[in-house]
Amino acid sequence: MFADVAVLQRKWQAAVSPGEKLPRYEDVMLGSLGRLADHIALLRNDDGALRVSHTGRYIQTWLNDERWDIPLSALPPDCATALGEAAASAHANGRPYLASAHCVRDGLVRTYDVLALPTRSRWGGTLVGVYVNERDAQYNLLDTIFSATDEGVLSLAAIRDPRGEPSDFQVVHLNQGAARLLMQPATDLLWRRLSAGGNPLAAPEVIGRLREFVRRVGGGQFEIDSGDRCLRLGVTAFGDMLSLTVSDVTAMKRREDSFRLLFENNPMPMWVFDAATMEFLSVNDAAVQHYGYARKKFLGMTLREIWPQDEWALHSEALREIGDVYQSSRDWRHIKADGSEIHVLTFGRKVAFDGRDGYLVAVVDITERRAAEARIAHMAHHDGLTNLPNRDFYQERLREALERSRSGNKRVAVMCVDLDLFKNVNDSFGHPMGDRLLKLVAERLRAAVSGDNLAARLGGDEFAIVLAADVSPNEASAFAEQLIAVLSAPYAIDGLDIVVGASIGIALSPSDGMTTEELMRNADMALYRAKSEGGGVHHFFEPEMDQQAQKRRDMERDLRAAIANGGFELHYQPLVDIAADRISGFESLLRWPHPQKGMVSPAEFIPVAEDIGLIVALGEWVLREACSEAVKWPTNVKVAVNLSPVQFRSRNLVQAVISALAHSGLSPRRLELEITESVFLAETEANLAILHQLRGLGVSISMDDFGTGYSSLSYLRSFPFDKIKIDRSFVKDLAQRSDCLAIVRAISGLGRSLNITTTAEGVETVDQLDWLRAEGCNEVQGFLFSAARPAREIGALLAGFATRASKAA
Repeated sequence: MFADVAVLQRKWQAAVSPGEKLPRYEDVMLGSLGRLADHIALLRNDDGALRVSHTGRYIQTWLNDERWDIPLSALPPDCATALGEAAASAHANGRPYLASAHCVRDGLVRTYDVLALPTRSRWGGTLVGVYVNERDAQYNLLDTIFSATDEGVLSLAAIRDPRGEPSDFQVVHLNQGAARLLMQPATDLLWRRLSAGGNPLAAPEVIGRLREFVRRVGGGQFEIDSGDRCLRLGVTAFGDMLSLTVSDVTAMKRREDSFRLLFENNPMPMWVFDAATMEFLSVNDAAVQHYGYARKKFLGMTLREIWPQDEWALHSEALREIGDVYQSSRDWRHIKADGSEIHVLTFGRKVAFDGRDGYLVAVVDITERRAAEARIAHMAHHDGLTNLPNRDFYQERLREALERSRSGNKRVAVMCVDLDLFKNVNDSFGHPMGDRLLKLVAERLRAAVSGDNLAARLGGDEFAIVLAADVSPNEASAFAEQLIAVLSAPYAIDGLDIVVGASIGIALSPSDGMTTEELMRNADMALYRAKSEGGGVHHFFEPEMDQQAQKRRDMERDLRAAIANGGFELHYQPLVDIAADRISGFESLLRWPHPQKGMVSPAEFIPVAEDIGLIVALGEWVLREACSEAVKWPTNVKVAVNLSPVQFRSRNLVQAVISALAHSGLSPRRLELEITESVFLAETEANLAILHQLRGLGVSISMDDFGTGYSSLSYLRSFPFDKIKIDRSFVKDLAQRSDCLAIVRAISGLGRSLNITTTAEGVETVDQLDWLRAEGCNEVQGFLFSAARPAREIGALLAGFATRASKAA
């Protein structure tokens, strides 16, 4: 280890450049440190507070902490003190500083050498690399204090004077231990009077004390000094006979001095208690500070007073079973002076203390460790945002409720709860507001769900409830209605009243399933039905829902197969320029000719493709296919492609358009992209940026279904559209309803004012066409001219219009 220190000191000195006080961090801490890097922690000073920015593997084991970039105060106090003092000294002196640290780990004392190396950082300030390594082998404090000594045994007979008073003693029996301790052969001691001299017992003061034991017929012990040794005599008197035990306590006396040093100044709380009465005989400073009792108060207490009453029996039983050495087989609770409880491990050894049998106990406080373990266990079963039980905990409790219900033939209700309009809150106010709303929802759920019932958060804005009591369908329905009302009441956040609703799906055991998986799946299907009905309602599971779910799964499977196998095709519906009476373009419409089901409506499969993440790939295929087909048409004929809002979220839309144009060779001026106002409902700024990038390519942008949304007019202010398409719902009743005519007139006038082309959809009759022409509409499409046709029929359509136009001329 000292070689390591010398190597690092030389490396630091060699790295100091002329004219500089400190070497650069890179020159000392980077490069050829090898195994020494595991022993180094890097400390930096942030506004006067030291932080540990990096630790090697040995340091992480020493700290019992693998984290980086943490304040020094977050480390164990003994390690933090050692690192902080060494780093501060090195920083103050501008030189390497070598210090020692004493740390206690699980009852073992270890000594470490700590070398701090100050360096300068390229970013300014000082970085200190601290090398740590153990200097000596670890040792057990209790074993060091209480190693055993040999004893001697001898018997003395009192010799009385003429007055009957004991005046001397004769050795009548002894063992080899006594001879060794008295430093005379056993043959020279046996039957000799003590007053004859030659051994430590012959001293007049020793004989005088022995006479006192005979006079009062008692027992006790005292110590005598013999040269550089100390002997302890244990005396028992019976008549004129004395039984003596002789112990060389020289080593013990020396250890007692060490004991007092190690005991009183030890950083671990320690005490000695009487084995019989459980009274505290001595406590060290660490125990006084840690437990908060005054020393005088502590020494007047018994162990039972620091035990919680519900553990008295367990503690007492554990004390009865301990031998010479004791180590916690479990953690215990202790009570501090302020009434708070701590969790501890205790380590003890039987000792003699001031002539009494006792136990020396060392205490390790593991309260923080237990709290951390409890937090980890809680986090494993609870949602981090709302602190509600999570999916795993919910499924476990539901499984237990179902097991109980089987024995009593009772029902268990499972409810899936989903918030209505929650996405609008996130989109309008941001995710932080959405998170706060979820916390408030969780509070209302906790208040509404009690007893053996449980509410959990499954993820996002989806929650679940298990009603473990035997509930009837009517009771479940009443609870769901009440819960919807509770969750739908306004939420006050930052001065705003946020309103969302709730939809609930319900499944009941055993009719709707007997496993957690079945019940949760069926409740989720019932929730889907409630959401499809507009939300704000609850719905029980019905068997036909499973059939619908299977139909949905079949469609998902077939969609994936169709994309993989090229099962889609594009049809094209002409866009007719009213003034020129010619085809100005075609709208490309996706078609899916299913091998078994025939032509599947886009209204059925497009939402599914969006839900399962296939719409982006499908949309890119449509772009490429439409551009490749349009390049074959006359140069004055455009192609229109519809875009899904999901394609905007992929953030790859612009690249996909560029790729389709480049691959086909189609001029950007001939490509028209149609969007709906839902593009503006989420991430408006980002989507507007994408639209401007597309316009920058030369591509035209049109708004589909204009006038059917909430804020169509405001969107015209947000982006300069090239075209607005009048929804077919206004065209359908154009000749019969004045309000439809007024709307068409307003939109056409708006288009003329803003220089935006207006296209009317769904034109099916000549009357409708005449009305639209009269109102100044620029372009029309619908069955009056042609339904959407496959690509192979485009040529015939163009030729037919050209012939009609020439006849009209």
